[in-house]
Amino acid sequence: MTHDNGGPRWGVLGTGGIAHSFLEGLRASSSSRATAVGSRTLARAEEFADAWNVPGRHGSYEELAHSPDVDVVYIATPHPWHHEAALLCLKAGKHVLVEKPMAMNALQVSQMVEAARDNDRFLMEAMWTRYLPLYRRVRELVADGALGEVRWISAEFGFNAPYDPEHRLFNADLGGGALLDLGVYPLALASHFLGELTVVGATRELSPDRMVDVQTTVLLRGQDGGTASVSCASRRTLPNRAVLAGSKGWVEMPMFWAGTEAVLHRDGHEPEPLHEPFRANGYEFEADEVARCLAAGERQSPDMPWAESLRLAGLMDQVRDVGGLVYSAPTVKAVPLG
Repeated sequence: MTHDNGGPRWGVLGTGGIAHSFLEGLRASSSSRATAVGSRTLARAEEFADAWNVPGRHGSYEELAHSPDVDVVYIATPHPWHHEAALLCLKAGKHVLVEKPMAMNALQVSQMVEAARDNDRFLMEAMWTRYLPLYRRVRELVADGALGEVRWISAEFGFNAPYDPEHRLFNADLGGGALLDLGVYPLALASHFLGELTVVGATRELSPDRMVDVQTTVLLRGQDGGTASVSCASRRTLPNRAVLAGSKGWVEMPMFWAGTEAVLHRDGHEPEPLHEPFRANGYEFEADEVARCLAAGERQSPDMPWAESLRLAGLMDQVRDVGGLVYSAPTVKAVPLG
C-alpha cells in the first residue's frame, strides 16, 4: 500500500465505512499509494492507519491538510463537512477528491470550484460509477449508436435500512435523506445521457420524525426532449436497476451504480450479455483517473468536470424545493448555476 510507485501520495480525511472502501480499491491501483490519514481524534486515525498500513497519522483535519507527505486528499466525511474540508485542503495546496454528493447545495459546490481554480488545484466529485468498465462500455455503445437516440431512462436505488434517527441516513444534521445519499446516483446517470435536465415534478415520503426523506421520485426532461424517472429510497428495497432506451434498442444495467453485468437488447437481435469485472471493489478506477489527471496536469476530469458537479447539486436543490425538503441552515439555499 505504501510503497513508492511514483504516483500521487494520498491522504484520507475521515475514517468511516466509505474510507475503508476507497482504501480497498486504492490497494488495487498501481498508480497510487496512501501515505496519511486524518481524523478528529488521533486514536481513530491510528486505528484506521493500522488497519491499512498507512504511515502518517493525524489527529486533526488541519494536520492532514498541511502534511508535506500528501499530494491529494480523499474527503470521506459525511456530506455536511465536504465543503469545509475541501476548502481547507485546497487552500493548503492539496488536490482533492471529495465523496459524493460533492456538497449540500450548489452554492457550496461553486465555492469549492472557485477555491480549486484560485489555488490551481485538481478537484473532482467521487462519482466512482462514471469510471467503472461497465459504465464506460455502455457509454461507448450509446456513442456508437447501438441504441439509437436515447429518449427514456429509468433508474432506482433503494434498500431497506432499519430506522434510527441518529444514523447518518436519517439524521438531518448529518446530511441524511435518500435524495442526497442515494438519489445522486440515478440523477448523475440521467444527466450524463440526457444532458441538461429540468425537474418536471418530484414526490417524497418523510421519515417518522419528518426530518428527512426516506423515498423520493423525480420526473425529469432532458435538453432534447428525452425523459427520465428516477427514484431513491432508504426504507424499502427498489428494483435497483437502470434502463436506457432509444430508437433502436435498450440496455438494462442491474446494480447500475456498482455493476459489472448488463444486457444489451438491439431490435432484431438476440440479447447480448455484457460483463466488465473489477480488479478489486470498483473504487480503484476513480483513483486511477485522479492519478492520470494529475500526471497530465489536468485540474478536472473530463468524465466528471466541475460543471457537471454544479449541475447535479443544482438539480438536487430543485428537487428539494419541489418536494418540500428542508435542511438546517445554512444548507438550504439553492442558487442559479449561471
